[in-house]
Amino acid sequence: MNDDGEADVVDVLSDDYARTILEQTREEPKSVDALSDACGADPSTIYRRVEQLQERDLLEDQQKLDPGGHHYKVYSARLREVRIQLGEDGFRVDVDRGPEESAADRFTRLYEGFK
Repeated sequence: MNDDGEADVVDVLSDDYARTILEQTREEPKSVDALSDACGADPSTIYRRVEQLQERDLLEDQQKLDPGGHHYKVYSARLREVRIQLGEDGFRVDVDRGPEESAADRFTRLYEGFK
């Protein structure tokens, strides 16, 4: 496999919960509670998978403010495509995470989330 760390993504995607989290957050950001319901797993299990996905830059979080004034996070998938190719030198894994968010866009999103 290639040595740039992308091969580790294949290991993470072998987990059913990780795949469900990515599927559930592909179109719309979701909270850990919503992901826990979708996966049929305890929130602690979902938090561990979220951390693994974020470590590999496959999931991003956004801070939200509920009507009671409390903050919570929702998560969105960054993964767009994984390609695995077999060549003379072994396997090559390429991961497409989609466009990076600029610092200005991130600030605007955070500001809007606190309104």
